[in-house]
Amino acid sequence: MLAAGLILAFSYVGIAFTRVPKTNVDRTAAVFIGGILMVVLGVLNFPQAVAAIDFNTIALLLGMMLLVSVLQRDGFFTLLAIKAITVASTPNRLLVSMVVVTAVASAFLVNDVVVLLFTPVIVYTCRLQRLDPIPFLIGEAMASNIGSVATITGNPQNVLIGITTGISYTQFFLHLAPIAAASTVLLLGILWLFYGRKLPARFTLSQSEAVIRASLSAADGGTGAAVNLMGLRKSVPILVVVTLGFFASAWLGLSIPLLALIAGAASLLVSHDRPSQVFQSIDWSLLVFFAGLFVVIGGARESGLLDRLLGAVQLDSGLGGIVSIQVFSAAVSQLVSNVPLTVLLIPLLETTHGDILWLSLAAGATLGGNATIIGAVANIIVVEQAAKEGVHVSFGEFLRVGIPVTAATLAASIAMLTIQAQIGLLR
Repeated sequence: MLAAGLILAFSYVGIAFTRVPKTNVDRTAAVFIGGILMVVLGVLNFPQAVAAIDFNTIALLLGMMLLVSVLQRDGFFTLLAIKAITVASTPNRLLVSMVVVTAVASAFLVNDVVVLLFTPVIVYTCRLQRLDPIPFLIGEAMASNIGSVATITGNPQNVLIGITTGISYTQFFLHLAPIAAASTVLLLGILWLFYGRKLPARFTLSQSEAVIRASLSAADGGTGAAVNLMGLRKSVPILVVVTLGFFASAWLGLSIPLLALIAGAASLLVSHDRPSQVFQSIDWSLLVFFAGLFVVIGGARESGLLDRLLGAVQLDSGLGGIVSIQVFSAAVSQLVSNVPLTVLLIPLLETTHGDILWLSLAAGATLGGNATIIGAVANIIVVEQAAKEGVHVSFGEFLRVGIPVTAATLAASIAMLTIQAQIGLLR
């Protein structure tokens, strides 16, 4: 147990601090090395380590990444951003449209990818209109987390929960989409309180779609921002069909990971780029991160180390359990971010009955990620991408907005899940 504990601590230090202090080991390398050490030090044998990796999760993420990569190369995300910009007649309405578009996109595509592609567009648009990008970037990060609550494919932690529990895509959506919608409204209200009066009453430039599209394409330097309408006519239908397929997966008799892989394969067939170019754009380090993390947690579980955590979380299906799991996951997300937290808690919840605690974990871990920059991977991506564009989002500014957003959305989530349980919609 000592060896497993030290390896777990090493891995989570790397996750919490982005890299292990005074080394060149980043978070992916930390869990990869941790997984190897679990085998080398005899906590797991090699077949056990391989068995600990959830290949359903890896397959789902890979399939969605392939589809998203093709959509991005066809300019799908740029087109969404352009439409959000052009329907807004004032900066406040632009903030609303960007939050709503980000939330909806993050519900059906992995939110980390959405913010990776949206952030440079938002920064450039704000510069074009001489607006402070900070409110828009904070709104984007928080909206991506909130919107991703709604579906199994919204974020990696939901993928893990959906695959582990077998909760259907439709059931997951029906229980958590109302929470995502209510939380989006709360986010907009809090953003208005903090920034609404500070934003100018009107734009500096005309909202001409042609001007913005040309400006964005030029700013991107031809790396994929230009909208390829011919390509979108092929790739967008795949997105629509696979989303409908997720909802009908039980009726079709096809698993969600398999549907995602089918969508990924179909997107390769219709892409105007070579498959090798599409594969090069996949975030392979994220897949390695998950594989290593599965092995590290598998070793901690095999050693009995995870049993010590049972006392920290109330595992009943009543109000106490809902509050306990959401508050605990929101708090611990600030230390290690929500994906590693979810992997850590899954073995503890496998002894429980019903879906309510699983859905509470999905909501709590995701909404809790809005409290600080390190609370969610999406937040880190937004901040890092903004820094590349010369925009600094401070920890304090994010925290100032994040605490009330997290408190309000968690309260809404706890209330809505409790009501669902009391009226018999959830157990």
